[in-house]
Amino acid sequence: MAHSMDRPSERGARRTIALVLDALTAIPWFVTAPLARVWHLRWGATADEVHGPMPGDEVVPRAQFNATRAVTVDAPPERVWPWIVQLGYRRAGFYTYDLIDNASQRSAERILEEYQHLAVGDLMPMFKELHGLAIAYTVTAFETDKWMVWVHRPNPSEEPDSTWTWRLTPLPGGGTRLVTRMKQDYRWQTPQLAIFNFVLMELGDFAMERRMLKGIKRRAELAEHSR
Repeated sequence: MAHSMDRPSERGARRTIALVLDALTAIPWFVTAPLARVWHLRWGATADEVHGPMPGDEVVPRAQFNATRAVTVDAPPERVWPWIVQLGYRRAGFYTYDLIDNASQRSAERILEEYQHLAVGDLMPMFKELHGLAIAYTVTAFETDKWMVWVHRPNPSEEPDSTWTWRLTPLPGGGTRLVTRMKQDYRWQTPQLAIFNFVLMELGDFAMERRMLKGIKRRAELAEHSR
């Protein structure tokens, strides 16, 4: 009886170790990101995708960080879209390093119906609330299965300092070209916030977004092939 009662705690310990080991694999990406900045700001994207327009580009016209990244998914846009709209802290997670970005909760491996009813004004939480302030992007515009724009404001009275845009383009043969663009104005007139955003974007963003795009690709393709 005692042996069987210990099993859940043993499983929990193994799960924690697995999460820690997984997070440790991100360290080389964090450390080398500044050295490979020119490369990672356009990871996976073509020249046309990097220099071409994206929805929401005008929201943050002055951005010191401007990353356009892309991946090809072997599934049609309508099968990729659901994995994106359910992103978020304590929602479906971010399909990345769950110890770091989802409070050790595993990112979803299935479509969660409760997060599929997207509306303008919805919050996409990035992290837990700090001092009553939600760290989240707001959905400001979208066209289902085609594109979506998230906007972040340091506080409700300020102009946006960041956008995160998604575009899904159908490919011949039933695939999807998924392109994302992250723009961040550091706003050095508020040094404390600027330093936080600088460290987050310059060191952490690429490792997390690369893993996220690969996570979306893997999940959407697995679901599509199972059909």
